[in-house]
Amino acid sequence: MRLRKVKNIEEKIKQFADIIIFEPQLQKGKWRKVFANDNPIHLEIGTGKGNFIVANAIKDPNINFIGCEVSRSIIYKAALKAQNIANLRLINIDASFLQDVFEEEEISHLYLNFSDPWPKARHEKRRLTSPKFLDIYQNLLKKQGIIELKSDDQHFFEYSLVKFHERNWDFLELNLDLHKEQTAEIITTEYEEKFKEIGKTIYYIKVRIKE
Repeated sequence: MRLRKVKNIEEKIKQFADIIIFEPQLQKGKWRKVFANDNPIHLEIGTGKGNFIVANAIKDPNINFIGCEVSRSIIYKAALKAQNIANLRLINIDASFLQDVFEEEEISHLYLNFSDPWPKARHEKRRLTSPKFLDIYQNLLKKQGIIELKSDDQHFFEYSLVKFHERNWDFLELNLDLHKEQTAEIITTEYEEKFKEIGKTIYYIKVRIKE
């Protein structure tokens, strides 16, 4: 389900300078000035075409949302949907560089939606719940900060559970078949909608960082 590269992407993406922060490292420690308020900041890593973060930003105008996406073609698609939403910004970086973009404890809530599972053992460090990335999140999140994870990959989900447990983080919610067991409204991603249509199992966990 790869997206084809958008033609003339560098020209097209320039029109969204008010939505996409092209040099986000310059805003480190200053994100409240970007949003012109002191509301909590929620960060989604791998925001895709933006369905999830746009819906959340519209639902919760008193929360500031930032979507992180490494592909310029995909973030362009997200920007098309994110127009005129004051509490939403997008950044086009690899998650490995988040510490260059955010100050310690600048983020209140983090979403990991359908991250690449990188199933081969030699690629473990690339998994977004590997110790390398959990170190980054623990630094960026406020005390008692929250991480929510959704995945269709059982092995990646189980790996993530183990890594969260090794940190002794609090498990707040755990669901082994989210759309079967959850009755409340669920804000979905593009992938999630496709998975729902074919009856694929979605795994979910919500953890809290201990002080």
